Amino acid sequence: MPLSELATLDDPGAYVGESTALVADAAIEPVLDDPRPELPVTIASHDLAGDVEVTVDDASRIIAMDLSGSLAATVWGLGLGGSLVGRDVSTTFPGSEDLPVVTSGGHSVNAESVLGLDPSVVITDGSIGPNDVVLQLRDAGVPVVFVDTATSYEGAEQQAREVAAALGVPEAGELLAERIRSDIADAVRQIAAIAPQDESERLRMAFLYLRGSAGVYYLFGEESGADELITALGGIDAAGEIGWTGMIPATDEAFTELDPDLILVMTDGLESVGGVDGLLAEKPAIALTAAGEHRRFVDMADGQVLSFGPRSAEVLDALARAIYAPEA
Repeated sequence: MPLSELATLDDPGAYVGESTALVADAAIEPVLDDPRPELPVTIASHDLAGDVEVTVDDASRIIAMDLSGSLAATVWGLGLGGSLVGRDVSTTFPGSEDLPVVTSGGHSVNAESVLGLDPSVVITDGSIGPNDVVLQLRDAGVPVVFVDTATSYEGAEQQAREVAAALGVPEAGELLAERIRSDIADAVRQIAAIAPQDESERLRMAFLYLRGSAGVYYLFGEESGADELITALGGIDAAGEIGWTGMIPATDEAFTELDPDLILVMTDGLESVGGVDGLLAEKPAIALTAAGEHRRFVDMADGQVLSFGPRSAEVLDALARAIYAPEA
């Protein structure tokens, strides 16, 4: 059912209870069925220490790995999913389930696991590592291409072009970038129609990253991707509102200052602290916020919620339903 036909909340700020955002269909439709890479290509790899030239002459065995699973999703969207031979733990879309995992739960790259799959090219963005381990793959003779990290919707379009250029399918890259742009624009228009029109009634949202087993609690501010996600959802980025940038330790003082109406979390992260009850018990300061008092938490799969790429429009649609029409 389209967002416009849902029974939405009259007052989203008054709603009590947590909800889970579920993508109706997580499958990724390729823009081309059988693109033929034109190789070799020599491109600039955006290594963390500076650009270097890398030549790719074979795209038959690809490993694309990053923190959010966006790169593998992009490769799939380009029509080269059949060439993927391994995946990171965040790559969970349909069709990728049986690929061997080359990263641990902490998103650490296992060089032996990667090399054991005999990749012809590795695509990454520096968001997982350690960096020296990734560069060991290049020392072993594997072309390793660093592309820019996509923490925005415009960045997702550019990333599609960069990945396509590295794999010798620039036409598919342009098609995918345009589809990402068009789908996101349509999703944002639909969300704007159901979100509060008066800015004073818009929900002040915060994104909280949790890993209870490791005692990790971070709030995401501007330039993290969470800010753009919240804005697209018709909310106000509470962290950005006070000028916070990047990842900020989630202290009691931070929550007191933010006092969000709604908190976005990753599903596995929330489970790692024992759900909403466990989180409120572990962090009593959250219970004193508007979100805590209303138990207003919206969780979504770790490999989806901050995935900027071919699935962005579907992610926005699912989150909007959980926020503005939780009973539907």
